[in-house]
Amino acid sequence: MTKHISILVPAGESILSSVVGSYKVFNKVNEYLVQTGRRKDPLFKIDLVGIQQETELYGGTFAMRPTATIDEIKHTDLIIVTTINGNIPEELQRNSRFITWIQDHRLNSRCEVASLCMGAFLLAETGLLDGKSAATHWLGHDAFRAMYPKVNLMPEKIITEDDGIYTSGGAYSFLNLLLHLVEKHAGREVAIFCSKLFEIDFNRSNQNEFILFMGQKEHSDSAIRKAQDFIEHHVADRINIGSLADHVAVSRRSFVRRFKKATGNTPLEYIQRVKIEAAKKMFESSPQNVSEVMYDIGYSDNKAFRNIFRKYTGVSPLEYRLKYNYEMAVV
Repeated sequence: MTKHISILVPAGESILSSVVGSYKVFNKVNEYLVQTGRRKDPLFKIDLVGIQQETELYGGTFAMRPTATIDEIKHTDLIIVTTINGNIPEELQRNSRFITWIQDHRLNSRCEVASLCMGAFLLAETGLLDGKSAATHWLGHDAFRAMYPKVNLMPEKIITEDDGIYTSGGAYSFLNLLLHLVEKHAGREVAIFCSKLFEIDFNRSNQNEFILFMGQKEHSDSAIRKAQDFIEHHVADRINIGSLADHVAVSRRSFVRRFKKATGNTPLEYIQRVKIEAAKKMFESSPQNVSEVMYDIGYSDNKAFRNIFRKYTGVSPLEYRLKYNYEMAVV
């Protein structure tokens, strides 16, 4: 039985690779199955589906021309919500016709829906992610939480799946979700073939090591911003939450509440994230070993440091250093 796949071609600012990558992977599955004699006809009927006849990208350098418009697609088995880019509220408005179209196909045919990277914003607009877990690019985490509080954002995840609704993490991690979908619909052997052909790490499940913590300062609470500045300028110190509250002249109870509201993290979480981000930079650019870096960011317990580092990066301090330190990499 042939399955129909609708790969969305967003209007306005989008990421070409998420459209082309999806198209290439599913077409390669078709080619492989026919060439190896597993099928006489393609497994997937693939359409690039848009709300307009052509979309220009990157100042007109590229153009995408859908094979069908949303009005022409009467049935589909899988919708791939590709990546939107730029000013997210504006892009959501520009692509608002997709929202009811996705909702209708999900309601009427129980089709599967998968979002790639920042496409999670467009999928979340449909309400289909409410009460479910989701992943997206780390650059969009704060905005996503604010816009869709009913969705359980999983910052570390490469893939989430719930009742035929899928999301992927940031940038090219969408390839891992595509492999997951290939395995589900065409089998593991075919997915492994695609993994080897496109050189995609088959078992990647965590995107924490790629996240850059840049501080959550898009708020108007000046006392909390002062506390954040203090934390960032005292990375090597052991910071007491009560003393930090005193430093900004706020009661401890009120400080903890306001800090969480302003940043999305507790004060302790924020301190840990600042320290771990500092450690990552040291591992990337200095010859210091794990113990030296640990002491430089104010930790003395090796086990505690390793556990916290893994919590925020998904790998051990040594693994991170071996992977990203230039001198280690060229040995």
